[in-house]
Amino acid sequence: MENTFEALQISAETQKALTALNYTSPTQVQQAVISTFAQGQDLLVKSQTGSGKTAAFAIPLVENIVWEERRPQAVVLAPTRELALQIGEEIFNIGRFKRIKVETLIGHSSFQAQTRNLKERTHVVVATPGRLLDHIDQGTIQLDQVKFIVLDEVDEMLSMGFMEQVDAIFEQLPTKRQVALFSATLPQAVMDVADFYVRQLALIEVQATNAVANRIEQTFYLVDKTEKLANLYQLLVLVNPDSAIIFANTRAAVDDIADFLAQKNVKAETLHGGMEQRDRTRVINDFKHNYFRFLIATDVAARGIDVADIAAVYNYDLPDNPESYTHRIGRTARFEKTGQAISLVSSAQRSDFAKIETAQLATGAEITERQLPSNSLFEKRLPIFTAKQKREMVVKTAKSAVFKADIMKLHVNAGKKTKLRAGDVVGAITNIPGISGDDIGVISIIDVSTFVEILNGKGKRVLKALQTEKIKGRVRKVSRANAGKYE
Repeated sequence: MENTFEALQISAETQKALTALNYTSPTQVQQAVISTFAQGQDLLVKSQTGSGKTAAFAIPLVENIVWEERRPQAVVLAPTRELALQIGEEIFNIGRFKRIKVETLIGHSSFQAQTRNLKERTHVVVATPGRLLDHIDQGTIQLDQVKFIVLDEVDEMLSMGFMEQVDAIFEQLPTKRQVALFSATLPQAVMDVADFYVRQLALIEVQATNAVANRIEQTFYLVDKTEKLANLYQLLVLVNPDSAIIFANTRAAVDDIADFLAQKNVKAETLHGGMEQRDRTRVINDFKHNYFRFLIATDVAARGIDVADIAAVYNYDLPDNPESYTHRIGRTARFEKTGQAISLVSSAQRSDFAKIETAQLATGAEITERQLPSNSLFEKRLPIFTAKQKREMVVKTAKSAVFKADIMKLHVNAGKKTKLRAGDVVGAITNIPGISGDDIGVISIIDVSTFVEILNGKGKRVLKALQTEKIKGRVRKVSRANAGKYE
C-alpha cells in the first residue's frame, strides 16, 4: 500500500492540518495504528517515544469524532500533567480544521475553569487519572457518549501506581468502547493490564528501521560521589551539546546542580514536582522554544517533553529501573535524529547499572565506558564551551504557529452572560458574502467574551465585516484576539 495519509483514507481537513504540521507521510506506528483502528479493533502498541505515536492515536480520534455531539466521545489518559498538556495540544492542532474541541484535565489547574469548559461542547478529554476521577466524583463530566479510550505510557502508569484509579475510571465508561494501550516497554505487567481491559486485541510492535538504540550513543563514566558535580561540569564542557536534559532523582539534587552551574556562569532552568503547574508549563515551553540550553529535571520531565532537537541526556543520578532509563534517554534522538546519553555511575552503583546495561543489550544497544577528560583536554575545550554559552540561541516557533497565516482568532465582546450562543456567531459570520461554515473554526464562549477562529485566510475579511454586521441583534465590539507568547 502506498505510504500516504491519503491512502489511509484520512479526510481532507485532517490532511490539511497534517501538512501544516509538516507530517508528510505516516510513520510506521501511525500506519499500523490508523489502519487497525479503522477496523474497530482494540490495540496494544509497543512504540518508542519520538516515533510519532501521539499523532498515531490523535488522527483516528479526530477522524471518528461526530462534531454535533456535545459530550466527550474520546478519553485519553496520561501519567503526567506535562504529557497530558502535550497530547491535548497535538489533538487540537490535528483537529483544527475539523473544529475539534479538546479539554485537558490536570491537577494544580483550576477545577472551576475545567468544569465551565466541560459544559461547552467537548469532543475529546485528555486527563491525568486523579483529576478525571475528581470530575467523575463531582458529577461535572458526562462519559455516557465515550466510544474511544486511550491509555498512553501504560508502563509508566503502572510504575506510578495509577492503575487503581484507571480501574475506577473504566467502571464509569460505556461497555461498548474501543481501547488503545500504548507503552514504550512490554513487561509482563503491561500484558496483564491489556488482558484485563481488552478481550481480543491487536498487538502492534513497532521495530523502527533506524532503531533508537542505533541513533543514541550511550556512554557511562565511573565517578567519585564527592566529585560528582565537578564531573558533570567536565562532561558538559567535553560534549558541549547545543541542548541537554540533566536528570536527577530529587529536588535537592536538582537545586544543587543548578547552583553549581550558576557559579560557572552556565544558564540552566529547573523542573521538578514541587513547582507550581504554571511554572512547570512555562519552563517546558521556554525549553521547547530554545530560550535556554540546559534543563535540570527530576523524572517528571521524562514524560511530556516533546522537543525534536535535544542533543544529549545526562543521568546525574541513575534512574530506579531499566524502563525509566529507556524513557529518559528517549528524550534525545527523536524523530530519526541522533543523540547522546551520558551516565555518571559511582562504584557503589556499578552492579545496579549492570541491569540497565543488560536491558540495553537486549535491544541491540551497548553502553560504552569512558574515562573522564584529563585536565589538559578540559582546559582546551573550556573556551569553546564558554563561547557557546554566550551565543544567542535561535528561538523556535510553536507547532501551532504554522496555522497563523491561515487562521485568525477573533474576540467578540459578548458571552454567556449576554446569552450569546455559538449559533448566533455562526449566523452572523456566514451572512458575510464569500464566507461559509467551512471557514469557521473552534468557538469558545465564556462569561463576557467569545473567541472564534476564522480559517482559510479569511480572518481580515470577517474582522472588517463584523465591525458593522450585527450579532444577535446588535453590533458588538470585535477585535483580533491577543496572540499569546507561544502562538
